[in-house]
Amino acid sequence: MSRIDLSTALEVLKRGELVAIPTETVYGLAADATQESAIHKVFETKGRPADHPLIVHLGNADWAPDWAICPPELALLAERFWPGPLTLVVARRPRVSPSITGGQDSVALRVPAHPLSLELLQRLERPLVAPSANRFGHTSPTCAEHVLEEFAGQVPVLDGGPCKVGLESTILDLSSRPFRILRPGQLGREPLEAVVGPLGEGGAARPRVPGALDRHYSPQTRTYLGVPPGDQAFGWLGCGSNPPPERALMARSLPADPEGYAQGLYAALRQLDRQACPALGIEAPPRQPGWEASWDRLSRAVTPQEGS
Repeated sequence: MSRIDLSTALEVLKRGELVAIPTETVYGLAADATQESAIHKVFETKGRPADHPLIVHLGNADWAPDWAICPPELALLAERFWPGPLTLVVARRPRVSPSITGGQDSVALRVPAHPLSLELLQRLERPLVAPSANRFGHTSPTCAEHVLEEFAGQVPVLDGGPCKVGLESTILDLSSRPFRILRPGQLGREPLEAVVGPLGEGGAARPRVPGALDRHYSPQTRTYLGVPPGDQAFGWLGCGSNPPPERALMARSLPADPEGYAQGLYAALRQLDRQACPALGIEAPPRQPGWEASWDRLSRAVTPQEGS
C-alpha cells in the first residue's frame, strides 16, 4: 500500500489498522483511539516505549469533555487556538486507555488544523491517536514521501501535501497549577498568557509528554551543532546566507526567519541524512524570541558528545 484516498483511509482505520495522516505540524501515524489493538500497533510499528504517551486528536473541541475533565481554561484556549498546533494536557476520563497515557492520570488533546484530517476525524466520529509517522526517535516526517521512505511503503498515507508548520505542537499542561509549557512549538508563551495569565517555569515534576527525551528527532548520521570535529568532509545545514565551511561536502540552507526555518528543518535534516556523509553540522540559528521550538528540536537532534 502507498497513497490512499479519504474513503479508503476511513475503512482502514475502522478495521483497526494504521494510516499516516497529514496535520499542519507533521504527519501522524494514526489509529482509532477507541480500539486497544490499534493503539498497540502504533507502539509496535514505531518501536515506541510503552510509557511514552500519545496525543489524542479530536474532530472539534466539543469532543474534549468525553475524554477529559476540562478546566474552564481549556474552552478559552480551544476557542482561540483550535484547530491549531496546541496540545493541552488535562485529567483523563476513565474511558481513556492507559496505553494512550503511558499509565498516567492525564491525557493530551488537540484538534489538528488540516482540512483532510479534520474531515477524516469528523467522518470517523471518534478520535485518533497520531504520534509522528516515523520510527521512534527519528526525524519527524513533513510530507508523504518521508513516511513512505521511513516505513518502506508498508504504512498507507493520506497525502495532504507538505506540512505548513513543520514542527510538533506546543504542549501546555493544564493538569495542575501553575500551568506550564512542556514542549515549545510555533505557538509561543505570550499568546497563551494573554488567554490564561502568567505561566509557570520549568523545574517541577510534570506529566510525561511526547518529544521530551534528551535524544529525539535525530538523524542517523552523527550530528553536531557547529562544524564537526576532525578533518573529514561533512554535510552542512546553514541558516540564512552565510557560506558553508570549507570542508562541507554538501550544504543546504534554511531561511533566517523562525517560521521558514521551522517549516523546512526536518525535510533538510532528512535530505542531508540520506547523503551518507561521515557527519552533519548545523549552523546555530539566532537566539531570539520565536526560535524556541527550533532550538528545542536541535538540542535533541544533535549526537551527545563524550563527557557531556
